[in-house]
Amino acid sequence: MAHVIRFHETGGPEVLRREEADVGDPGPGEVRIRHGAVGLNFADTYFRTGLYPAPLPAGLGVEAAGVIEAVGDGVSGFAEGDRVTYTGSPLGAYSTERIMPPHSLIKLPDGISFETAAAMTMRGLTSSYLLRRIHPLERGDTVLLHAAAGGVGLIVCQWAKLLGLTVIGTVSTEDKAELARAHGCDHIVYYRRENVAERVRELTGGAGVPVVFDSVGATTYAGSLASLRRRGLLVCFGTSSGPVPPIDAPQLAIHGSVFVTRPALADYIADPAERAELAGELFGHVASGRIKIEINQRYALKDAARAHRDLESGRTTGSSVFVL
Repeated sequence: MAHVIRFHETGGPEVLRREEADVGDPGPGEVRIRHGAVGLNFADTYFRTGLYPAPLPAGLGVEAAGVIEAVGDGVSGFAEGDRVTYTGSPLGAYSTERIMPPHSLIKLPDGISFETAAAMTMRGLTSSYLLRRIHPLERGDTVLLHAAAGGVGLIVCQWAKLLGLTVIGTVSTEDKAELARAHGCDHIVYYRRENVAERVRELTGGAGVPVVFDSVGATTYAGSLASLRRRGLLVCFGTSSGPVPPIDAPQLAIHGSVFVTRPALADYIADPAERAELAGELFGHVASGRIKIEINQRYALKDAARAHRDLESGRTTGSSVFVL
């Protein structure tokens, strides 16, 4: 029997239940995967609270890595014994094994462990499209990165240095500042005690930055807009502090004819060729050691509620995984 985490009602971490399930054999066009590690992402909390709707009862989690144990009829491109990773629907990654559609899977190079893959497939592919698809950044550009010591933040800091970018990162504590600096963040702004936009203007000679990467949302939105240079781009790719306010179009003009986008990873990996390109570049950097994945929290699957409490309280840094 497989062990799974499900929730039968929306709410706080206490609604998460550990249950047993008979996964069974894969049907036509399906594979069965035994997980080696499962990723913990802030988006998981959105499903648990009901911000992202899911039919109940529901499994949880969208990211994991493991080995294909069985292959159903009609599956091509994957075989029993293949090492794979994935991010995206359907929900249910919080499990020891599960049935999956093969179109969601990415073959995992031998040089990358299951824990590393579970810690970085979503975060790494997010970093990949942020830096390689969203805006034509050029060597020498300066960007503002919120939550610079988070899972995405640490990857973006390292990747940005490979591209010749300067990173201004926001953090809440000295420990997080030290971590961000160690991964390539050039300038630190303590968002709880400093005016972010004023510091960005100081650091850029009054010009502002061409791009702001904002995964925080409600509490940083205004400062992000005010940090942009003329015709700059605010990339709102997360809402850890709550949703951003409705866009006031005239404010975009007042701030310098700026742009705002709310991208979703799914739209950047929907095309198999583009997903393979983004994943290939990511895996190459990680396998070579050019980008290091910081796994700073490890949990047992049965401790999913504690993991969610840690994540929502801001006590985590880097990436977190469930080790099976």
